[in-house]
Amino acid sequence: MTTRYEKGLKALNSYTDQEKGTSHFDLMKDLDSIAPDIGKYIVEFAYGDIYNRSHLDQKQRALTVLSSLITQGEGSLPQLELHINTALNAGLSEEEIVEAMIQLIPYLGFPSVINAVKQAKRVFSERTEEKAMA
Repeated sequence: MTTRYEKGLKALNSYTDQEKGTSHFDLMKDLDSIAPDIGKYIVEFAYGDIYNRSHLDQKQRALTVLSSLITQGEGSLPQLELHINTALNAGLSEEEIVEAMIQLIPYLGFPSVINAVKQAKRVFSERTEEKAMA
């Protein structure tokens, strides 16, 4: 029988490219000395339970998470960076990510979307630099 943690780890790995960008594994390692249970909850609950539900594919899930993080404002920018990488790893193109952000302007306003687009630009640039160095 597969545990929630094992299911979550499999799902998380499917969204993660250790060679490209910030990942949940980096986040969990950073929190390990102070709050290791948070990493366990990310794997078991978020990825083991929620990301393993049916009806949405990886790209749809990634867009949903990006939209939610953008609506949360500047405080979520570090997690937005992480999930932009996750969205790219899930197969979304840079253009699709930016277009999804543009779709939020009427509901959220320009400042939040501009901040998100700037974060995306930074992630895209970092990944391009990493690719060039490889």
